[in-house]
Amino acid sequence: MSAGLVQAAYIVAAIFFFMSLKGLSAQETARTGNYYGIAGMAIALIATILGPETSGIAWIIVAMVIGAAIGIFYAKKVEMTEMPELVAILHSFVGMAAVLVGFNSFIDPPAIPNVEALAEAEVHAHHVIHLVEVFLGVFIGAVTFTGSVVAFGKLRGVVSSSPLMLPHKHKLNLAAIVVSTLLMIHFVKVDGSMFALIIMTLIAFAFGYHLVASIGGADMPVVVSMLNSYSGWAAAAAGFMLANDLLIITGALVGSSGAILSYIMCKAMNRSFISVIAGGFGQEVASSGEAVDQGEHRETTAEDVAEMLKNSKSVVITPGYGMAVAQAQYPVHEITEKLRALGVEVRFAIHPVAGRLPGHMNVLLAEAKVPYDIVLEMDEINDDLSETDTVLVIGANDTVNPSAQDDPASPIAGMPVLEVWNAKDVIVFKRSMNPGYAGVQNPLFFKENTQMLFGDAKESVDAISKAI
Repeated sequence: MSAGLVQAAYIVAAIFFFMSLKGLSAQETARTGNYYGIAGMAIALIATILGPETSGIAWIIVAMVIGAAIGIFYAKKVEMTEMPELVAILHSFVGMAAVLVGFNSFIDPPAIPNVEALAEAEVHAHHVIHLVEVFLGVFIGAVTFTGSVVAFGKLRGVVSSSPLMLPHKHKLNLAAIVVSTLLMIHFVKVDGSMFALIIMTLIAFAFGYHLVASIGGADMPVVVSMLNSYSGWAAAAAGFMLANDLLIITGALVGSSGAILSYIMCKAMNRSFISVIAGGFGQEVASSGEAVDQGEHRETTAEDVAEMLKNSKSVVITPGYGMAVAQAQYPVHEITEKLRALGVEVRFAIHPVAGRLPGHMNVLLAEAKVPYDIVLEMDEINDDLSETDTVLVIGANDTVNPSAQDDPASPIAGMPVLEVWNAKDVIVFKRSMNPGYAGVQNPLFFKENTQMLFGDAKESVDAISKAI
C-alpha cells in the first residue's frame, strides 16, 4: 500500500472516529457510535500494517492475535460492576506504551524526511523538537501508568479508598514538576541523556502514584475520566514520536473529550478542575457525619413498599453502585413496567457521578432495556422531586446525601446532590447502615419520611415485583 493510500485511509478512519464520538454523545445512538469506532480502528490497523514503512508484519500479527485473545476473554468475563477498574487498567496500558515508545524513539530516532535538502539549523531544530517530544511523551505516559494502576487498586478494593495525606503534598507535586522541567532543559542542551530520561521517568512514576493516591474514593469517577484524558495525550505524544498523523488525531480526540468530561463532572461535584489536575482535591476537611447522633432509622418490608408504590401517582428511582453490585437492574425494569401498566409515572434520576465510572448507571439501565426517555439527569429532575410521591434509592448513598448542602465540614460539602428527601416518601435499599464510599454517614436515612429496606437489592426488588 502506497504512502498516499495510507494517508487517505487515515483520513477516513479519523472521520469514523469523529462520527463515533458524535454517536456516543447520546444513549439512542451510542451503539451506532461504537460501530463507527470499530470500523475506524479496523481501517487504521489495516492501513498501518500494510504501509510501506512497516516491517516485521508477522510479529505484529502475532502480537495482535495474542492481544485480541486476551481482550475478548476479559470482555466476556468482566462484570458491569468491574468496568470502572477495567477502564482504569486499560489506561495504564496506554501510558506504559507511550513510555516504551519514547525510550525506543530516543534510542533509535526516526529518519528526518528529505534531510539532504535541509540546512544544518533545520536539522538541529528537528532533532530538538524530537527530544522534547520524547521527554514529554515519556513523562505523560509514566504519570498515566502509575496513576491508572492506583485508580485500579482503589476501585478494586486492594488499595485503601482513603486519600494519602503526606506532609506538604502539594509542594511535593510542584517539586516533581520543577525538577522534571529542569531535567528536560538539561536533556535538550546535552543533545539527549539516557540518565536524565531515566531519572525523569522515575519521578513521573512517583508523581502519578501520588496524584491519584492523594484523592479519596468519593472522587474516583472524576479521576477515571481525567486518566482517560491523560491516556489520550500520551497516545498523541506517541503519535508525534512515531510521526503518525492518525495517532496524533486520535490521541487529541481522546485527550480533549476526556478533559471536557472531567470538567463537566467537576462542576457536578462542585470541584475545581485545576485541583483535579493538581491531585488530592477536596480532602482538606475531615468527615463530621459519623460522630453525630442522627437519631433512629425506620425499617420497612418489601410488601409495604409494593403497596406504597401501587398507591403512588409518581415514582422516581435513583440507582447507585449498589444496584450494579447486586445486578438489580433487571428486576428494577420489571417493576418499572408493572407500575407503568398500572398508570404510575416512573422516572429514573441519574447523578453525573453515580457509580464509579461516567455513565455507569446509564449503561446498566440500557442493558436492562429501560426506555431512554424516562432516564433523566440530576438537573432535569431535581425540581420535580418535591412533587414526587415515592423515591426508591437503590444502592445510592453519597449522591443523595443532604450533608453536601448542610454540613460545610463534610468531605462532600458543596457537591450537588439529588434532593430525594423533598419527596413525600423515600425508600432506601441498603445492606446495612454503613456509610458510603466516601466514608460519610447519610442523614437521609434518619429523616421522618425515609424508611430503610435492608437486604440484597436484587432480592428486595424481586420481592417487591412479586407483591405488585
